[in-house]
Amino acid sequence: MSLAHYTPIAFILTRHRKTAEDFYREKLGLNFVADDGFAAVFDLDGASLRITEIPDYQPGPHPVLGWKVDDIEAQVRALTDRGIVFTIYEGLGQDASGIWTAPDGSAKVAFFSDPDGNGLSLTQVMRPD
Repeated sequence: MSLAHYTPIAFILTRHRKTAEDFYREKLGLNFVADDGFAAVFDLDGASLRITEIPDYQPGPHPVLGWKVDDIEAQVRALTDRGIVFTIYEGLGQDASGIWTAPDGSAKVAFFSDPDGNGLSLTQVMRPD
């Protein structure tokens, strides 16, 4: 038995579900599916994202969810226009938009956070895996 061919379900925790729901719907443009009483559920291109409220939740320091995109510069511009602020880490060598390029040129990554401080990212693969 293997889970390799089953669609994953992602979970994001939040202190304020309505604020998080608005962010994922309005700022990121995700498709809202339902509120099942336990979580706000969004469609992630066939996978589900469940946003669940935990009153004393504290986010970790690393990204918890990311998207593989075709044109990271365009996506960063579009999200910046919607009010998203990209994180620039001192010493990482990102450009002015917050985009980091892997030393071997294989990928570009940009980091940002949701209202709870959950780390999110965009990745553009520059050459096939």
